[in-house]
Amino acid sequence: MKVLVVGNGGREHALAWKIKQSPLVKELFCARGNAGIWQIARKVDISPSDIKNLVKFAKEEKIDLTVVGPEQPLSEGIVDAFEEAGLKIFGHRKSSAILEASKVFAKNFMKKYGIPTAFYETFDNENEAVEFVKKMGTPIVIKADGLAAGKGVVIANSEEEAINTIKDMFGGRFGEASKRIVIEEFLTGEEASYIAMVKGDKLVPMATSQDHKRVFDNDKGPNTGGMGAYSPAPLVTPEIEQEILEKIMYPTLRGMQSEGRELCGFLYAGLMIGEKGINVLEFNVRMGDPETQPIMRRLKSDLVEHIMDILDGKIDSVKPEWSDDYSIGVVMASAGYPGKYEKGKVITGIEEAEKDPDIVVFHAGTDIKDGNLVTSGGRVLTVTATGKTLKEAREKVYRAVEKIHFEGAHYRRDIGDKGIKRLNQLGIE
Repeated sequence: MKVLVVGNGGREHALAWKIKQSPLVKELFCARGNAGIWQIARKVDISPSDIKNLVKFAKEEKIDLTVVGPEQPLSEGIVDAFEEAGLKIFGHRKSSAILEASKVFAKNFMKKYGIPTAFYETFDNENEAVEFVKKMGTPIVIKADGLAAGKGVVIANSEEEAINTIKDMFGGRFGEASKRIVIEEFLTGEEASYIAMVKGDKLVPMATSQDHKRVFDNDKGPNTGGMGAYSPAPLVTPEIEQEILEKIMYPTLRGMQSEGRELCGFLYAGLMIGEKGINVLEFNVRMGDPETQPIMRRLKSDLVEHIMDILDGKIDSVKPEWSDDYSIGVVMASAGYPGKYEKGKVITGIEEAEKDPDIVVFHAGTDIKDGNLVTSGGRVLTVTATGKTLKEAREKVYRAVEKIHFEGAHYRRDIGDKGIKRLNQLGIE
C-alpha cells in the first residue's frame, strides 16, 4: 500500500512512525511533515489545507489510504473532497468536524443530547458577555467558538481578566474564530483524554491518557496545545471508562448520526473528572497532540490494518493490542510559547538521547536549514519513553530531555506526577 499522512506536527510524526511499521505499507508520504517525519516518509510539499492539490497528488500517485492528523483540513472538507474523488481517507467529513470546529455547536449539541458538560451561555455581543461574567463571578472559562490551535480557551481568575479576555476575543484576537464565544462555569478535578476510532454508532477505544494543557509546572500559566502526556491514565478506572462510554461516547455517536452528521475517524473527548462527576470540556475530531505520541508507543497491533477494517465496515473485528508498559511524552517548546517565539534555533542531542532503546523523539516544529536541524514552531519536540512503571518511564524521559538542547528550550518538569501520586494512593508502584 501507498499511504499519505496529512499534517506537520508531533501527532503526525507518531502516526507516521506507527504506520511505517505496518507490513501492509510499501511507501509512506507526508504533506507537509517536519524534519523527523522526512526521515521515514517522502516529503510532499503541499500544505495540509491545500485540499485541491492534495487530491490531485493522491490520484496521480495512486495513494491507497490517507490519514488526516490535524483539525483544520477536516473542518475545511478534505474528507468530502477525497471521497468524491474515489479515494480512501480516514477522518471526519466537514459536517461532522463541526463538533470541534464550533464550540457553540458542541455545547448546544451536548445540551440537546444530555451529554454532561459545564453550565454555559454563548455570546456574539461584548456587553452581554461582560454582564454574564459579573453575574457568574470568577474563576470562569471563556472560549473562542472556532479553531484557535488549542489556544482559544482562557481560564479567567478575576473579573478584570475575564473582561479583558472578552474584549480581546471580540476585538479579533482569533479572527473569525472569536466572533462568537462560549462562557462556562469553571469545573474542578483532574483532566483525562478519551480517544476512540469510530464509525457510525460503533467505536474502538484507544488507550487512556492524560494531557497537561498549561504551560508551566503545577498547571500554571496560559493554555497551550499540550505540554506532555502519559498513558495509561490511572484516573480512568474500568468503572469510569464504562461511564464515559455509556454517558458520553455512545450518546455522541448516536446524536451525531441522528443529526445527519455521521462520524468516521478519531474522536477525542477531553474530560474533567471531579466532584461534579465526569464532564466533557471539549470534543476533538482527531487524535490529541501530545497524547498520540505515548499512545502510539504502546500500540502493539497494526494501525493501518485497524483503519482499513473500519473503512471497510468491519469495525466489530478491530481489537487493538496494547503494551502493559507505561509511556510518557514531554514537550520541549520554544522560548515564549504559547506567545511569540523565534525560529531557526539549532537542535542537538537527539541521537544521544535515542541511544536508550526505550526513547523515541517525535518532531513537531522542526526543519532543516543549511544542513542543521532547527526549530520552526512553538512546540518543537515530544520526547517519549516507556517503562514497566510510570515512575521508571518518567525518570527515563527526563534523562533524555536533559541531553537535548536548543536555545530557549523550556518544558514542564512535572509530567506524570499526578499519575504517580494516584498510583501510590492505590498502593501500586
